[in-house]
Amino acid sequence: MEHLPYRPCAGFMLINADGLVFVGERIDPSAHGYWQMPQGGIDPGEDIAAAALRELEEETGIAASLVEVLAQTAAPLRYDLPPELLGKVWKGRYRGQEQHWLLGRFLGEEHHIDLTAHEHAEFRSYRWIEPHRLPEVIIPFKRRVYEALLEEFAPLLG
Repeated sequence: MEHLPYRPCAGFMLINADGLVFVGERIDPSAHGYWQMPQGGIDPGEDIAAAALRELEEETGIAASLVEVLAQTAAPLRYDLPPELLGKVWKGRYRGQEQHWLLGRFLGEEHHIDLTAHEHAEFRSYRWIEPHRLPEVIIPFKRRVYEALLEEFAPLLG
């Protein structure tokens, strides 16, 4: 595992006017019952912010024009895949992800959210939750990343 690289990734923590965070329930059967924020791979040569906004739009249907970007993590956050997923996810090319995160405010309305906007939907449903609940709903091997995000973005989350 140590010889494998981390997959470059960008994620988006989206908060609404009430200070609640968007989470989607994964369609992937291996992650059934877990919720996460929009995130995905960074294409070669792609800007981090552009990748995060692209992933947000692909997974939620929310256009970048409906988001006010507030912050970006100072450094990437990493997680390793658990042994049972190593070699199965991402065709076995990565040991985990190195994630860059943006925080932004949702300026739209609920009807702007469309989980089927992209050909390959990621989420079966969504909800808005209190930020402190994020570590409770994420798949356990990503929990440390969500805790670090809450700590870094705390001054902006109220």
